[in-house]
Amino acid sequence: MPSPAPGSPANPTPARTGNAVLDDILDIMNVEPIEQNLYRGRNHDTEHVFGGQVLAQAITAAHRTVRPEHHLHSLHAYFLRAGDWRLPILYEVDRIRDGRSFSTRRVVAIQHGKAIFNLSSSWHTPETGLRHTTPMPNVLPPQCLRSDRELFAELARTQPDVKRYAFRFDAIDSRQVESLLMVNEEPHPPFKHTWLRAREPLPADESVHLGLLAYMSDLDFMSTSMLPHGGRLLRDHVYGASLDHAMWIHRPFRADEWLLFAKTSPNACGARGFVRGHFFTEAGELVATAAQECLIRPLDAPRKR
Repeated sequence: MPSPAPGSPANPTPARTGNAVLDDILDIMNVEPIEQNLYRGRNHDTEHVFGGQVLAQAITAAHRTVRPEHHLHSLHAYFLRAGDWRLPILYEVDRIRDGRSFSTRRVVAIQHGKAIFNLSSSWHTPETGLRHTTPMPNVLPPQCLRSDRELFAELARTQPDVKRYAFRFDAIDSRQVESLLMVNEEPHPPFKHTWLRAREPLPADESVHLGLLAYMSDLDFMSTSMLPHGGRLLRDHVYGASLDHAMWIHRPFRADEWLLFAKTSPNACGARGFVRGHFFTEAGELVATAAQECLIRPLDAPRKR
């Protein structure tokens, strides 16, 4: 993972890449310190608070409080309430433990005086030890695939509602191996492979790469659990929301280099779907793993009490 850039982590300089949408995402992740252990983050102006954004902001807030030699290796987060896109989000960091090898941080995101999200994270000093990794799936390389930005631009001519989330692909180069977008209607087995990277080179700031990986890990993740049931046709009749999100960082990586996100949904039951995914570099190294349980409640289904 890139070394942190020089300067005080409590008063960072916003990153600039020349890509307006990417710069806005990086600026949103760059939470503002307003008091010791207290940070403020703004939202996309999209009438929706994206879970990946909250996750990235919470990681950035926690990163500002740990020693430079400690690096994120795992996090577990819960989405407690829907966010209000019209108001900033406050992030309160609890410095639970600072040890020689490990640090632990808890972050609570607050709006309207209530917790909307909480995160527990663990940070570790790099060590040597045993090594092995699962092999990367044998899929087409990104150079052979069309970008989601191009595909969504075509869809927007007949389905203008896709613009409310497709703008992110102006910042993130996303390419589907199976040509499955979030609006596909035909049933498909519950797996998909997506190549992802930032469209422009990113600064050597660890929090930027961690934040953007977390942001990308929530793109099109929940929909994997809906693939066997008819994609868009089902989403028109389902209330969906992220319930929790977990990540494990295994090896150094860069979010501006191609990463294959290999996603699968082994289970859906009780109005909940479960999805997990592995991030691989182009060279085949497993660098991170993510998992999420999501609410996929049919709108017309009776709810048991």
